[in-house]
Amino acid sequence: MYPQHTHQGATADSKSSIEFKGPRIPIWSADFAADPHGAYRQMRSDYGPLVPVEMWPGVPATLVIKYRTAVRILNDPDHFPADPSAWQRTAPADIPIMPMIEYRPNAIRTSGAEHARYRESLTDALAGMDLNSLRSMVASSAIPIINTFCRDGNAELLNQYILPLVFTVFCQTLGCPPEIGQEVARASAAMFDGVDTETVNAIMGPALLELTALKRARPANDVVTRMVQHHTGLSDEEMVHQLVLLFAAGVEPPLNLIANTLLLLLTDPRYASDDNGRPLTIKTALEERLATDPPMANYCITYPRQPILIENVWLPANQPVIISMAACNTDPEMNTGEFLDNGWNLAFSTGPHACPAHARPYGLLLAQDVIDQLLDVLPELKLAVAEEELEWRPGPFHRALTALPVVFPPSPPLDL
Repeated sequence: MYPQHTHQGATADSKSSIEFKGPRIPIWSADFAADPHGAYRQMRSDYGPLVPVEMWPGVPATLVIKYRTAVRILNDPDHFPADPSAWQRTAPADIPIMPMIEYRPNAIRTSGAEHARYRESLTDALAGMDLNSLRSMVASSAIPIINTFCRDGNAELLNQYILPLVFTVFCQTLGCPPEIGQEVARASAAMFDGVDTETVNAIMGPALLELTALKRARPANDVVTRMVQHHTGLSDEEMVHQLVLLFAAGVEPPLNLIANTLLLLLTDPRYASDDNGRPLTIKTALEERLATDPPMANYCITYPRQPILIENVWLPANQPVIISMAACNTDPEMNTGEFLDNGWNLAFSTGPHACPAHARPYGLLLAQDVIDQLLDVLPELKLAVAEEELEWRPGPFHRALTALPVVFPPSPPLDL
């Protein structure tokens, strides 16, 4: 028998509800985006492992900031399923973040047998990726992009270099032609910028349906073909929703990881040289960013089927429980200050909904190659503004710069 959660007539049990812990913290705000780690420290002091938050104005959720608690939740899909259907029936349908969290028949928003089926098709399709060809794909696409700004002596790397390069390479990996990719890119940007669900789906759906039809008619050695030919027999509609997940996970997180790692390389003296004159490596910088400031900072959302007691706090049924990967990775109980061993942290999540094993090396290798190509051509790259002048995009889930302006000595274009 679980207590009811009402704000009037609180009982001794109900006072231990997350609803009574204190005011909700708006994790969607610009103030939070400007200093999330300061906010996490204050949360630990004021609330402990579970924090009442707003993931959008008027939309309550619980943020998990303790590592061991997060691991317990992420490995308990029976009590913490990822399917938002019950919550969505009572949630405001027009909130801008809905395209990021609404129910879709794919591997991230389902549970049980349905999830297992989608997960199998996804992991099997990704298993066929050829990482040996990734470096050449990055190089052949990076040089023409760098040539568009290398003579200028300045650039805004996020939109002039990282985004077009990451998207181009990912489309090649999936087997998505450029003309379809352009439409998907427009819809993906709208999704992460908080454009309404109807608009996002109106752009994304037809493009991904066209891609699915193309691969059914003209199969090739790529991720989408392996999905449409998989023995689970995904329908066209199911394919569209798997591809929405693939594009959401395969573009925005690598984009932010690369930009945030470049910022670390350009501002932290440890990556210029150490006491012995040997700078830390790009790979080390990527691992550090994943451990201390992952590109998806707060996500892995679950929805308890019934009220449940966690850390002596009652969480209500069908209300979002968000894992803060950034806060959990820097949990003082776990974090010794050593970021080189990246095996335990939650940047890729854990449990049955964790990032597929074959996607992880792809994301890391892609990020390293994108940065390598840039610094090989423009080794004297510097920030164009003071670090404190950079702005971070507000939003409850990502850790993302709005822009990354740099300067460098003008360089002649490279031969293709």
